[in-house]
Amino acid sequence: MAFAPVAGLIILTLLGCGLGKPYDGGSSSRQESAQPTGALQPVIAKLQEQVQDDLERHLATQQASTLKALSSAEAFPAAFKRSVVMQGMRNPWAGLKALENHGHQVAELVMSGQKQLMMLPVLIELLEVGRDRSSDSVSPLPIPSSTTVEDHLNYIVAILEQAHRLREKALRRLSQADRQFLFDHAELIVEDFSPHVADPSGQTVQQAKATHRFCQLVNDQMDYGALMAAAQVLARFSDEEWLQRLPALFQSRKVAPASPSGVTGEVLLLRETPYGLIVIGGPGPNSYDLDSRFALVIDLGGDDLYRGTVAAAVDVRHGNSVVLDLSGDDTYHGSPLGLATGRLGVGLLIDRTGNDVYLLPQGSGGTGFAGLGILWDLSGHDQYVGDKFTHGAAVGGLGLIMDEAGNDTYASFGYAIGFGGPLGIGAVIDLTGDDSYQCGDRYPSSYNATDAPNAKPGDRFFQYDCFGLGAGSGTRLFTNDPEHQSYNLAGGLGMVLDLAGNDRYHSSNFSQGSGYFFGAGLKFDLVGNDDHDAARYGQAAGAHYGLGLFIDVQGDDHYASTGPWYNGGAAWDRSVMLCIDAGEGHDVYDFQWSSGLGRADHNAWSIFLDEGGKDRYLAQNGMGMATDNSMSAFFDLAGKDEYVTGLQPSSGLRDNGRIVVDQAGGLFVDR
Repeated sequence: MAFAPVAGLIILTLLGCGLGKPYDGGSSSRQESAQPTGALQPVIAKLQEQVQDDLERHLATQQASTLKALSSAEAFPAAFKRSVVMQGMRNPWAGLKALENHGHQVAELVMSGQKQLMMLPVLIELLEVGRDRSSDSVSPLPIPSSTTVEDHLNYIVAILEQAHRLREKALRRLSQADRQFLFDHAELIVEDFSPHVADPSGQTVQQAKATHRFCQLVNDQMDYGALMAAAQVLARFSDEEWLQRLPALFQSRKVAPASPSGVTGEVLLLRETPYGLIVIGGPGPNSYDLDSRFALVIDLGGDDLYRGTVAAAVDVRHGNSVVLDLSGDDTYHGSPLGLATGRLGVGLLIDRTGNDVYLLPQGSGGTGFAGLGILWDLSGHDQYVGDKFTHGAAVGGLGLIMDEAGNDTYASFGYAIGFGGPLGIGAVIDLTGDDSYQCGDRYPSSYNATDAPNAKPGDRFFQYDCFGLGAGSGTRLFTNDPEHQSYNLAGGLGMVLDLAGNDRYHSSNFSQGSGYFFGAGLKFDLVGNDDHDAARYGQAAGAHYGLGLFIDVQGDDHYASTGPWYNGGAAWDRSVMLCIDAGEGHDVYDFQWSSGLGRADHNAWSIFLDEGGKDRYLAQNGMGMATDNSMSAFFDLAGKDEYVTGLQPSSGLRDNGRIVVDQAGGLFVDR
């Protein structure tokens, strides 16, 4: 199915997931964001209308030939292809508009200022639409109106029970052996995932076969709709009004006579349930070393320390885990796959206030592996520092980080900050603040062998992989062996949505709206003067039936790359890429070490669009160039611009008021 065309309609429709009517907000006081309100205006449709005549006049024949080549996506062997990617291969504009619309729907929901109970449950459903999944219908449990501790404790237990039953329903068709395999193989995915297997051997083929089995079990045997519903039930703990009432409920309660091992500081309540321990910590500093004993921790305040498996599963039996921290400057140091990780279940971490530090070993920090992992931080200047497969990443599940306010830092080594692997949705949503994003610079790229064989780590020409900051990737076995090809896995959807602030992005290869092997990547920055710095295949660039979209809506922005190739709307080998800088900002594109700004090769489709402003372009190659049955275009639609290029005169002069037609399939237009 394609994404629904109207954001408001889908948000209302999703309330039919069974979690009841929207909560009216009551006296909730969630911090308002300094950002635009109301419906976002589609960018692609408006700009397509402005460039369509030029494309039809100059590139109609070439575009038809390129689209014919892209149609081979239907027959190419890869399991679990996503509908929006296939739509993009058939009709690039339609697929890209569907991807933009999906991002707009998510942004409108989180920007709406709704103080309702339903926001997080609806967000879960809305994100999963990107994977063509929907949840079961579940009757919601009413929040107690009384001020009796026991009533609220019974409510907490009832929520845990309902989520437990839904998880069991989700796993009912899986044998114990299959459950154990899914749980264990998540660790191997995090350790060994590779988008491209260049020379399949016995070991690499067996790894690919096992990951194919993992995805097949999730897709065919798991009742994923029931697991989504479990996450939505647990998300009721995010109700702002209820969270605000908790400190008053416990303010006069005596400290518990004993604390469980691993917990220091005041404990106001300790309750054993069939689903694990419920612990409510006091308003002072606490430390928590968490393991399989704990189902729910609520901390009322203080500068706290969390270690161990924090809002994550320890084993197959204990699938759901929740941590709610109401205030304080906290430090979270989870174990691998052990912090806000859904691993055959649901991991939910909510931190309301404070300047927090999240130390994220691999596989943690809003990650999902046959499960849903959610990390929601409502305010404060936060630091998210992680290894690989962190910061909103998923294979066979949903991984989400949402940060509502503050000047935040996100740093990871790769497969992170909005990464969607096979059957995965990975997202980072940041509402306000001047944020810093860094991904890569740790794992060397295979391109070094051919591009810079003598380069060493730290050299300017040495390349690293990223696959993050809004990237989707599958696993592609480079082979003609039909059996080996049967283990090919199509990529998922990775997205980064930053809605306000002057932000800084720095990333290595394959990042910032990048799609690889039937994966889709979306990077959407709404407001601010931003720096977008990416290496090879960055800023709407990708390959092998990938779909990539980059949109910066407003601001005076700076784009850069360490190169050596493919930035700013660059497509390779049957992929579709669109890079847009909208508005009338005065932008700088410093790609003197790279190529792009509308470059396509090997049966690919790409467009770069700058809507207006006095812009400066520095590029060695591209700007409306195509080879090998491809179509590419560069458009600057308004403003007096400066062009400093290394292009040969025979390629045509790039300058103000010029149209250059490359007979191989490229087009340059400056108006």
